[in-house]
Amino acid sequence: MENKPARPNSYLALAIISTILCCLPTGIVSIIYATKVNSAYEDGQYDEANKASRNAKTWGLVSIGIALFGWIIYILIFGVAFLGAIANG
Repeated sequence: MENKPARPNSYLALAIISTILCCLPTGIVSIIYATKVNSAYEDGQYDEANKASRNAKTWGLVSIGIALFGWIIYILIFGVAFLGAIANG
């Protein structure tokens, strides 16, 4: 019997949530890598499964980071405009 390493986390939930709620393009990349984890693991390509797992996590976090950056910019722009309107008026 072959000694298999532990199956790496696919981060599929992170990928789906980040795609729906955050940033579509990078979220899709995360989903693609997340779906490769299990198939690579089942094919015995354990290094490839680990690499896909790391990439899925990275792209999911990048998606969340882009969304947070976008919200911060949005709040700064409209917050400054709102405060300017209050001060003038």
